[in-house]
Amino acid sequence: MMKVKVKNLVKLLFIFVITTTVIFLSSYWRSPVIALPPPEDIPEEILRTKIVVEGRSPIDGRFLTAAEYAQLEVQLQQVPPPKLDPKIRDQIFLLRIRKTLLQFFPFLNI
Repeated sequence: MMKVKVKNLVKLLFIFVITTTVIFLSSYWRSPVIALPPPEDIPEEILRTKIVVEGRSPIDGRFLTAAEYAQLEVQLQQVPPPKLDPKIRDQIFLLRIRKTLLQFFPFLNI
């Protein structure tokens, strides 16, 4: 009887050691590869030294040359963007308050 318990205990310990080893090795098997950036990614140090000669339009996001971007900036400073209707502004404000309240009190169903 004691011999059977010892054999079962040894088997259980053996299975535990093998399982732990397999889990440990499989979890660290590909982790260095996952941590590396893709090879086509340009390093940040190189991007910091690159001179930007084109920009994006703040209005529609299309690419502009430096001269077009400067011209657009001057136009935006001269002509302010149109103001929003006060009723719409109030509705947006109320919707933002509602969203904030629902984050703190999700059971309200406002």
